[in-house]
Amino acid sequence: MTLLVLGAPIVLGLAWTLLPAFGYFPAIGGTGLTLEPWRVLFASPGFNRALLLTLTTGIGTAVLALLAATSFCAMTAHHPSVLRLRSALPPLLASPPSAMALGFAFVIMPSGWLVRLVSPWATGLDRPPIGLVTVQDPLGLSLIGGLLLKEVPYLVLVIFAASGQVPVERTLAAARALGQRPATAWLKAVFPQVYPQIRLPVFAVLAFSLSVVDVALILAPGNPPPLAVLATRWFSNYDLSLYYPAAAAASLQLVLVIFGVIAWLAMERTATVLGHRWIERGGRSRIAQGFTVIAGSTTIALGALGIVALGSMALWSVAGAWRFPDALPETWQLSMWRTQANPIGGAAEATAVIGLASVAVAAVLTLACLENEQRHGIRPGLTALWLLYLPLLVPQIAFLFGVQVALIRLGLDGTLFAVAWAHLVFVLPYVFLTLADPFRTLDPRYAVSAAALGAGKWRVFFAVKLPLLTRPFLVACAVGFAVSVGQYLPTLFAGAGRIATLTTEAVTLSSGGDRRILGIYAVLQTALPLLGYGLALWLPRLLFRRFRGLA
Repeated sequence: MTLLVLGAPIVLGLAWTLLPAFGYFPAIGGTGLTLEPWRVLFASPGFNRALLLTLTTGIGTAVLALLAATSFCAMTAHHPSVLRLRSALPPLLASPPSAMALGFAFVIMPSGWLVRLVSPWATGLDRPPIGLVTVQDPLGLSLIGGLLLKEVPYLVLVIFAASGQVPVERTLAAARALGQRPATAWLKAVFPQVYPQIRLPVFAVLAFSLSVVDVALILAPGNPPPLAVLATRWFSNYDLSLYYPAAAAASLQLVLVIFGVIAWLAMERTATVLGHRWIERGGRSRIAQGFTVIAGSTTIALGALGIVALGSMALWSVAGAWRFPDALPETWQLSMWRTQANPIGGAAEATAVIGLASVAVAAVLTLACLENEQRHGIRPGLTALWLLYLPLLVPQIAFLFGVQVALIRLGLDGTLFAVAWAHLVFVLPYVFLTLADPFRTLDPRYAVSAAALGAGKWRVFFAVKLPLLTRPFLVACAVGFAVSVGQYLPTLFAGAGRIATLTTEAVTLSSGGDRRILGIYAVLQTALPLLGYGLALWLPRLLFRRFRGLA
């Protein structure tokens, strides 16, 4: 059933996207196969620029994110303050990409916070500079920056988790005994053992960066936009004839991700050869150490920028008059929260309901699969892991239109059920991957002891295993809920534009809405996932306050 939930939407979606890409779409008159959609796509104005923009921003983001995360971990691995630095990750990870992008846009735009902080005393500006393009720039640099704010903390957390499977302290001690500097020792001795464990998350980052839509709508240039945005526009157009080139663009997006993964694997081989030579040479050059410190410090600056971006939207949500070049609002108010309570409250309610429904189903399926593993001695291999990552590796735009076609045929499009089902496809992998390790590493002697006392399998599961796994279970649910809150394209396609969530409304308003209203949406987008994480940490203490080991 779990494989069906993960695989069926992708297979059906890809089929109903690939067929229109070659002219077959009987519902609007396409009854034969043709290459005309591809000719229209390749001949469309700005296509070459859109393709180049997609490749440079997508691959550039993945490379820079891995370099930044690796350098940060190398710089802090031997430092005790790393535990305190990890505490700054949850707000960045909990915030949906669109909320982070909105805050980042305000910070770096010509009238944004960075310019305000140095004006007019340093710049002499009493009005925003004319001709300076820092958001939606032609090169896509702002898009890369906005993506890095989300992807770097994610990869840092993944590397931290993978490091738990490696004897880091002993490995570093051996490398330091051979005269290696701390950061260089981590790069030479620890990272080669960690990287195979984080390869799939890196591919997920690459696929997301190549095909992201909501962040691109906010930060990427609009004419021409990246390929995924171009396909989304055509799919949303009233002219049904544009469905054919849109399907071709979505199919090409899948090809680009496959090409990106193959190119990454080729770069891995080259990097492996060069890395082996560097390690075997055994040099003690300060260049690697210096580069690591610089890149790691840049990562810390990115994290601080992310916190500032979220703070800026919180300020806008309660700002009254805030004229340039004032660094802070002249007046403060809550009137916007009151006047927008009904529409924003409705979107928040829909977001919560969809998130809770998808997380509930994902949690049940995950627990059932993991319990089934233990009862029957199943050892999932690499194939199972690839299947779990499949929804994260296949571009959303490549199969969600096909999912919408299937939902229309079933009469389910535009319903909360359809949106929750679409979110489940992306929530389930995160819930499973978060809960799998704690479940599999639970000491089996607890279950054996309970069985020896006469408890059946289900009683052992509910009375012994679940209480012991309360904290990781709730954390997995919080992660899944945060993923659901941030979904844009699944809500747009499965909801047929009739289901409004915080994310869809925020992205829609980003093109010209009131910044104060945008600030409220961004705050709520971040507050809901943070509330989930807070409950995941607080509930075990409340439930097991008399049991120190569980609380």
